[in-house]
Amino acid sequence: MRLFRNPIEILLSESDLAKARGFADAVVSTVNYRDSNQFNANKIRDDHFISKLGEEAKKAFEQYHCQVKGPDYTIYEGKQKSWEEDLYVNGSGLAVKTQRRSAAQRYGLSWTFQKSKFRTDPILQKPEAWVCFVEYNDLNEKPIAIVFPAFQMKELPLKEPKLPHLKDKKVVVYAEDLLRLLEQI
Repeated sequence: MRLFRNPIEILLSESDLAKARGFADAVVSTVNYRDSNQFNANKIRDDHFISKLGEEAKKAFEQYHCQVKGPDYTIYEGKQKSWEEDLYVNGSGLAVKTQRRSAAQRYGLSWTFQKSKFRTDPILQKPEAWVCFVEYNDLNEKPIAIVFPAFQMKELPLKEPKLPHLKDKKVVVYAEDLLRLLEQI
């Protein structure tokens, strides 16, 4: 699954932005993040928008002639929601985590996984699972996604968040750790 060793820049199209925006607008009323103390509908909408843009990481894998299934823009209600992978690359599941560059400037480029007594990302219990990290450059005139190579969960150094209010709720992968790992491969 690790087809490339350096991050790849992907130019996002207006169509990509419109699909992600439409999905985020439609999904916001179907989710409940009270257990994470997240009540801000605009923040929830934006998180889903950024996540869908990150799933356009498929274009990096398609450059290597992979068959990619996803992203899924279907709106699921309640119990229909699943924890399936975001993409399937040549039939193998791939989770995608995305962060905005503007947020990275404030907090450092990193990606979070939910890990609390209320809810934990199922992928944290799957050491063989693959995950891909994406930085969405929202500060550039043209919308660009920077796609990092895929890693298995067992390879990742999961650390505490720097923000105190996220401790005991999240674990984090920091970009500088990913870049160090890539140097060793």
